[in-house]
Amino acid sequence: MAERPRSLRSALGDTIASLIALAIVLIFLFPIYWAFSQSLRNPLDTFTVAGFGIPWINFKPTLGNWIDQWSTPETRVALTNSTIIAVAASLLAIILGTVTLPYFVVVIPQFVMVVRDFKLGNSWIGLIVPPLFNSLGVLFMRQTFLSLPQELLDAARIDGAREGRIFFTIALPLVRPSMAALAIILFLASWNNYLWPLLVATESAARTAPVALGSLIGLNVVPWGALMVGAMLLTLPMLVVFIFLQRYFVAGITAGAVK
Repeated sequence: MAERPRSLRSALGDTIASLIALAIVLIFLFPIYWAFSQSLRNPLDTFTVAGFGIPWINFKPTLGNWIDQWSTPETRVALTNSTIIAVAASLLAIILGTVTLPYFVVVIPQFVMVVRDFKLGNSWIGLIVPPLFNSLGVLFMRQTFLSLPQELLDAARIDGAREGRIFFTIALPLVRPSMAALAIILFLASWNNYLWPLLVATESAARTAPVALGSLIGLNVVPWGALMVGAMLLTLPMLVVFIFLQRYFVAGITAGAVK
């Protein structure tokens, strides 16, 4: 008889926890839904739609904002620049490692060196290389390698394997989930980077998507529909990447959290 009330309490606790988790998920998903709803509205309906802005119920949706933005060459160029820069920066940061320097400490000297001295403004090299120098990769991968079982590495040394072979054939395959997690984090940071491209990319052909999105805001007019389309275009790639690589992300974060 004592087991039954306990099981009921456990089921009730699980139900309450699930409802709280569902509420938190809805809170985090609501801005994405609202941005998507705004992107489907006529500019005149931006602030006049009642209710929760449900398409076909509270307003008649239109793809005009999406068509207008995608037909703009600057939008396609900015998305292409962001993709190339984010992928290249992520791969280089993983392959080369990163230096433990706070980014905001070096951003002004980097700007002077890259733009004035090396004349690399409005170039992919100037956009990709300087942001690589941050401490995240070093701290994250160091903790991951420390979590590897030392007995496995010692066994390889006893068998006569050299340090290079141990690293490439034993240690590196074991930390692939952590490298995938780091790649997602670095890709997200590079994809959303706004300050450095804003300083370096002064020409429209070199702008990244966040900078191009910010340039849509005028002094007197704010095209909310176009802004929401740009926000969705910036959000959807990261959602797709995380959905397909989430198991590596969770495994990498867990492996690097404990020793």
